[in-house]
Amino acid sequence: MSQEELVVVFVSQGPLAAEVARSKLEANGIPAMLRYQAIGRVLGLTVDGLGQVEVLVEASRLQDARDVLQEGAMPPPQEE
Repeated sequence: MSQEELVVVFVSQGPLAAEVARSKLEANGIPAMLRYQAIGRVLGLTVDGLGQVEVLVEASRLQDARDVLQEGAMPPPQEE
């Protein structure tokens, strides 16, 4: 990644969804990295923000990244 400012494009509670998002972005040519607190990963905690994982991309690629993550996303459930 370049020295450009990094911005958060996706946040998950736990590493699995964040890894999937990062893989999807990188498969589409958008460099991404994860940011998380190490203690959450070491202890496997996902409470009180400790398991929160942020996916970061360059600011100039933010809209592209959002578009990629929206592709194939499940629509929100409809209320009956």
